[in-house]
This record gives sequence, structure tokens and C-alpha cells, in this order.
Amino acid sequence: MKISIGSRIIDGPYGGGNEFLKNLKYYLEHNDHVVVDNLKDKDIDVILLTNPLKDSETSTFNHFDIQYYLRFINPSAVVFHRINECDERKNTNYVNKSINFANKFVDINIFVSDWVRSVYKEYELYKKIHYVIRGGPNEKIFNSKNKEYWNGEENLKLVTHHWSNNTNKGFENYKTIDALAFENNFEFTFIGNLPQNFEFKNAKVVKALHGEPLAHELKQNHIYVTASKNEPSGNHHMEGALCGLPVLYINSGALSEYCKNYGVEFKIETFLESLNVIKDNYTNLTDKLRLYPYTSSNASKEFEAIFFEAFKNKQKYINLRNQQNKLIVLSNYFTNKVLVYLYSNLKYLKKASGKLKKYALGSHNA
Repeated sequence: MKISIGSRIIDGPYGGGNEFLKNLKYYLEHNDHVVVDNLKDKDIDVILLTNPLKDSETSTFNHFDIQYYLRFINPSAVVFHRINECDERKNTNYVNKSINFANKFVDINIFVSDWVRSVYKEYELYKKIHYVIRGGPNEKIFNSKNKEYWNGEENLKLVTHHWSNNTNKGFENYKTIDALAFENNFEFTFIGNLPQNFEFKNAKVVKALHGEPLAHELKQNHIYVTASKNEPSGNHHMEGALCGLPVLYINSGALSEYCKNYGVEFKIETFLESLNVIKDNYTNLTDKLRLYPYTSSNASKEFEAIFFEAFKNKQKYINLRNQQNKLIVLSNYFTNKVLVYLYSNLKYLKKASGKLKKYALGSHNA
């Protein structure tokens, strides 16, 4: 198949979405598929929309480009949309509506978690054929090889990492954990970018890393911590888990979907109690993590499988799309009719409005 993914890949630390797409492209190309990042070719089989938002720095095409491609170049391509963003994630008020609007000419939706799927339950896009495919890091890089585990005597080493410095990543909770570390004989490391004017008092801060250097740094620790709010998926906690670190996580967004059974949920008010639970169950949890299922290979296999299914049965999806487009065209037809009528009768409406205004003023003056 020829697959077009609507994003350029950044070589370096740039968040979990970038890492996932990099791994997906690698997997598809090494399984004899052709992968491009544009809509120039006339023989594209599958189009994957990744981020239709106007402020995206990495998108190479959006929903308008897809509409043009289907209408004038190749109507036989099947269109997927990977949805891993929402207003809840960064306290915005336009993302959900924008993604729903951009979804008009999409055939199949892929949500990165049950949680983010539930966010869109009241939107039109939810009614379309959709799947939930959870992501995962590259297990060739993020793994427990050469990992030294906690021996039960040394100070526990906790770590977290974020490329984004958005406050929703959990920085207020990390500040509390930083204060607790000094008084309770555990160490805390933060890897990544801090918000402006934000400082830790005790934590070790490491610049943003990715790939092998990041995996190496994670493996120097014993427990992973995430307090990120409303994560549709997230990549950071999975990288920690694959490196053999049991996860302390808050119950927010999709974190529990990825971390349940591989760590302990915590509330910041009772953080030390949760830390003790994870200490008591450390060996059991590290054994479970050897079978942690969320990897880029598993996710990419699922993507490839549904791409194949859509490719083999593309006429079904094309028929559904054409049926939907007829409704859109019909709706636009009646909308245009109303607008033309109003415009053509504008002068009469103005006259009528003027007469009503004079009548109202006359009645008032009387």
C-alpha cells in the first residue's frame, strides 16, 4: 500500500505524538509499504490525518487538502484520522469543535484511548466507524536491558519527564513531590522543559532528551511518576514502564488505561502512603512490567491491520462517504437557497425595517 501520513517527523525531542508517528513510519516502510507525507501522488491508498489544527507546526496537509485530493485527484483513497488531542488537555475551548469540523471527509477514526473517545461522544465524528488503538514507544530503545533495580536499602530514585512545559503536565504536584523528597529520603529527577519562572528546590533537573540517551537516564531510577492532567494517551509514562519502572500515576485522562496493574494510583495529599505501597510491591510490579503490552510494534501492527481491512473493502467506505457527502451537499444547497433569497430581497427587508422603525417611533412619540 501507499500510505500518506500528514506530518513531518522531527528528529529530536518533540513529544509523544512525534515519536509515535516516527515509529509507525519505520514499521510500515520495513513491511514493504510506501510512506509519504504529502498528497502529490495520484495512487495513494490510505491517508492518515494527524493534526488538522491551524497552529500545528508539523502538519503537512489538513482536511481541506484531503477534500481537494478526493474530489479532483483520487476518490479511491480511504481516509483515517488519528485523534489524540482535546480541549481538556490544555484548557482550551476550540480544539474539540475544530477536530469535529475537520472530520467531515474522514472515513474511519482512530482514538488513542477509551478516555479521549468518551470526550467526543456528543460530537458527529463519534458516529463514524472508529477504533481505539493505544500507542507505545519503541521497545528496541525503551526496555529493561541493563536496568539495575532497587535493592530495598538504598534511597528510592523517582523520575518523570516531559517535553512540553504546559502546567497541565503536573508541575504543581511535582513541586510538592520535590519538597517531600528532601524530608523523606528519596530522590527526584525531572527530565525536560520547565515552565517559565518555575524552579525546583531539591530535584535534579536534566535537559530534554530523546531516544537512547533518554532511556539510559530513565534506567538510572527506580520508580516513574506522572501527574499529567487529562492526557489523551501520553508517551512519557509508557517509556518509563518499558524501562522497568513501576508507575505512580494520578487518576486523570487515559493514565489509568496505560498504568493500571503496572503501578499504583496516588493523590498528592497521600503521596507518601502510595509510595510505601509501591515499595512493598516493587518486585511483583517489576516482574509484571516485563510483559508491558504498549509498544510501538503492537500499535503499528494494529494500524497496519485496519489499513489492510479498509484497503480490501474500500468500496464500502467510499459508498458511505458519498452518501454522507450527498447530505452535506443537500444541506449546503438549502442553505445557499436561503442566503440567495435573503440577499435578493434585502432592499425590501430594509424598507420594511424602516417602516417598522418609523411606526415604533411614531407610537412612542404619541
